[in-house]
Amino acid sequence: MSTVETPVDSSLEAPPSALKRLVGLAANQQFILFLVLVALMCFFDFHNTRFFGTGEFTNLLVDFSEAVLIAVAEMYVIVSGGIDLSVGSTIAVSGVVSAYAIQYLETHHFGEFPSLLVGTFACAGVGAAVGTINALLITKARLVPFVATLVTLSMGEGLALVFSKGATVGYDPAAGGWSSTGFWIFRWLTIMVLVLTLVLGIVLHFTRYGRYTFAIGSNPFAARAAGINVNRHVASVYVLSGVLAGLAGMVWYFNTSGGAPQNGIGNELYAIAAVVIGGVSLFGGTGRFTGIIIGVAILTVVQDGLVFINVSTNWNEVVVAGIIALAAIVQSLRPGMKRLT
Repeated sequence: MSTVETPVDSSLEAPPSALKRLVGLAANQQFILFLVLVALMCFFDFHNTRFFGTGEFTNLLVDFSEAVLIAVAEMYVIVSGGIDLSVGSTIAVSGVVSAYAIQYLETHHFGEFPSLLVGTFACAGVGAAVGTINALLITKARLVPFVATLVTLSMGEGLALVFSKGATVGYDPAAGGWSSTGFWIFRWLTIMVLVLTLVLGIVLHFTRYGRYTFAIGSNPFAARAAGINVNRHVASVYVLSGVLAGLAGMVWYFNTSGGAPQNGIGNELYAIAAVVIGGVSLFGGTGRFTGIIIGVAILTVVQDGLVFINVSTNWNEVVVAGIIALAAIVQSLRPGMKRLT
């Protein structure tokens, strides 16, 4: 005699308990990072009630826009299994080259907007050149990414000093004036950077290019076996990183009204810190874009907040180092973030 099983209506299953939902939320790293960000903002506001002022939020967003592009660049590279130490020096050298180009065009009455547009392309071009050198050193000369980008880091710093003779190139009040206008707490330049950042996040998580990047970082041998041209894709990631660093150089140019050889120098530390804080594995292959955004926001709030409560800027590096160490320890304790050795 056969028996007939009565299907169970899934709609009658008990919904997850509030405790389970709470535990799941507590395990969500992006949610934890968001709580940390809110706690930091409340801490600085408690010590100085002007911290939540409109002007301070505008300044925070300006500083955020200077940092987020190279953090995104670093995320692409690290997710692919590499690292890029040259993003900070690329900001410096691209800004100096762009300043010379804009200065030349404006003195020859080329017009303000066309000059700034050409300067933007010059920044992107310099960044692409640096990224191409990184790509060739890694894919053709077979240097490890750390050594290859350390070479271009030193090269960029040196060229920025040589080109500028150690001084700020040009003074462009028109660029500074344009970057200081906007809507509410957003300056137009900040809005443009945020839009570009959103596009890059969509590309990373919802396109074939992004899937290939994650696949190569997770297992380059399997990615190659699956038909992905690993060397070509890795090269494109480093070129993209260079272009984004170059565009960040233009953001610095707008915000400082000139190209200075010290602009961006050392900011590769903050870019890598944002990646670590955001939960991206330094081994490659894992990470979420939202974590990087919150990581940049946390670093920006900490840097600006310390100044706001009259703490010496000399402590910035110490605090950032502590945040990196804490984030790395948290990563090492998370399941699935270690590789077998």
